[in-house]
Amino acid sequence: MPRQRTGSASPYEAEIGFSRAIRVGDRILVSGTAPVEPDGSSTPGDAEAQARRCFAIILAAIEQLGGSTADVVRTRMFITDPTDADAVGRAHGAVFREIRPAATMVVIAALLRPEWKVEIEAEAIIGTSA
Repeated sequence: MPRQRTGSASPYEAEIGFSRAIRVGDRILVSGTAPVEPDGSSTPGDAEAQARRCFAIILAAIEQLGGSTADVVRTRMFITDPTDADAVGRAHGAVFREIRPAATMVVIAALLRPEWKVEIEAEAIIGTSA
């Protein structure tokens, strides 16, 4: 089965050797997505603003590969401060309140850049929207 790939502004994709998202058949897998601006800089602001940026990158990648927000079936959110859980949850709810994918939020020690407060992964299956 052929693979389709898409990239983003992350400076790490070529360096490390990964794709922002990959589609195989009807499944789209989106890599851990940090709050990175088009120029490669980090998104400023609090965890909610950073999560909104992560979701924008994720949804753009899914759409580039033929999916939609409604096709998302799973998300994984990694946060560095448990007090940011509500803020990241609000950003998630703003996007997925009606879709309600399976979701996980985990507190971790750190992310690749110290200014990042959140990193998010997603999976979509084309044609599963309700």
